[in-house]
Amino acid sequence: MKKRQLGSSGLFVSEIGLGCMSLGTDYSKAQAVVEAALEEGINYFDTADLYDFGENERIVGQALRNVRDQVVIATKAGNRWTETKDSWTWDPSKSHIKEAVKQSLKRLDTDYIDLYQLHGGTIEDPIDETIEAFEELKAEGFIKHYGISSIRPNVIREYAQKSNIVSVMMQYSMLDRRPEEEALPLLDEKGISVVTRGTVAKGMLSDRLLEKAPPKGFLDYSYDELQEVLPLLKEKLASSHSLTEAAIQYNLADPAVASIVAGASSPGQIRENARAARANPLSPEEIRLIKSLTKANQYDQHR
Repeated sequence: MKKRQLGSSGLFVSEIGLGCMSLGTDYSKAQAVVEAALEEGINYFDTADLYDFGENERIVGQALRNVRDQVVIATKAGNRWTETKDSWTWDPSKSHIKEAVKQSLKRLDTDYIDLYQLHGGTIEDPIDETIEAFEELKAEGFIKHYGISSIRPNVIREYAQKSNIVSVMMQYSMLDRRPEEEALPLLDEKGISVVTRGTVAKGMLSDRLLEKAPPKGFLDYSYDELQEVLPLLKEKLASSHSLTEAAIQYNLADPAVASIVAGASSPGQIRENARAARANPLSPEEIRLIKSLTKANQYDQHR
C-alpha cells in the first residue's frame, strides 16, 4: 500500500485508511477487520470520541496495542453526549477539548494521539481559543498534530489561515465535487492535506449502484438523474476500472488528497478497498470524461 505525507507533518499515511465507525461493538469481529487492514498495509485508523459513546476508541486502541508504533491513530473531539445519551451538543471550547483528549487517551490506551481533529465547526465558534487548545496539547506532548473535519468553506479558510492544521477531512466523491471549486486548490496551495470520506457516495459508486441510491436523490441529483448517470459511469469506465476503483482513483488523482478513509465491517470489504487503491490511476482522459458526466456541485455560499 502506497503512503503519502500528511500535510507538513512527519506522518505518512496509507492511501486507504480505515474509518473505524463501522467496526461495531463486537471486539472479535472488529479485530478481524483491523488485522485484515494491517495485512493490506493500511496504517491509518480514524475514530472519534462520539462513536459508540467512546467504545469505538477502546476497541481501536485494544486492536492496535501491539503495533502502536507502526500506525497512525486519528480521533476527533468537539461533541458532548447529553446525560441521557440520546443526543449531543457542540462544544469547541478549550476546556472541553483539553478534557476530552484525556478521556480519548485513556480509552485508546496510548500516551499520544497522532492526529487530533476538531469534529465539525462553525464560523461562530471561538476559533482562536480552539486553536490555542490544540497548540497547547501539541506542546504538552498529548498529540503530535491536529486537523479539522469540516465541509464548510468559511471554516476551512479560517483554520488554513490561522492555524497549523496538517489536514482537513471532508466529503468528496465523483458525485460530490463541491471541494473542487475552492477547498482542494486552497489546501494544496497551503500544503495542508485532505482526507476524504464518502468516496463511494453511500455505496452508489460500487456494483450496487441504484440499490443504494436515496429515493429523494443525492445532493444536486434527482433520483431520475442518478438512474441515468450511475450506469453510464460504470459503462464508460468498464474497460479499465470497476466503479469502486474509479471512485477511489478519482479522489487520489487530486494532489491535495493524502488518504481516503473508508469504512469496512468485514475483512472482505477491506481487501476490496485495498485492491481499488492499488488499481491503475485514471488517465487524464478518464478524469475529463468523469467530469463531463457529473455535476460540479457547489456549496451553499453562506456556509
